[in-house]
Amino acid sequence: MGLVFLVGGARSGKTALALGLAARSGGPVVVVATAEVRDEEMAARIERHRAERPRDWSTLEVPLDVTRALAGAPEEACVVVDCLTLWTSNALEAGWSDEAVERAAGELAALAAARSAPTLVVSNEVGLGIVPDTPLGRRYRDVHGRVNAVVAAAAERALLVVAGRTLELG
Repeated sequence: MGLVFLVGGARSGKTALALGLAARSGGPVVVVATAEVRDEEMAARIERHRAERPRDWSTLEVPLDVTRALAGAPEEACVVVDCLTLWTSNALEAGWSDEAVERAAGELAALAAARSAPTLVVSNEVGLGIVPDTPLGRRYRDVHGRVNAVVAAAAERALLVVAGRTLELG
């Protein structure tokens, strides 16, 4: 299966699809989660995501160093990276330059594409709505769009997920 990139809007079914594909992979599964608890609502979201995963799957909560987590995953394990949307936000908040974020995305994509076991990378498409009204919002949208493009270019398959349905991207 190689690198599969799942991109779409919020609550479009990306994570559910990734978890289903991982469950059918036939081997161990490692979930690399990028979310951090910052308030009660986010804590509840993270808890719901944890509850969705089988107990025998490994979970690594890694807000920034996704590449190291991926490199440390067992070669035979299917890895689910959920999600690049928050990873990009975390990197910008940590003070990374746009170029550093894109470079790290390229390293992640290359490593994921080189693995023999499947790697499923989940991300939101943030560029289809209105233009953000703040410089930071526009910067985030632009950087994250480039992150998505870098990962999609390295992927064996890229799927747009809308309302739980997929469209293969060429």
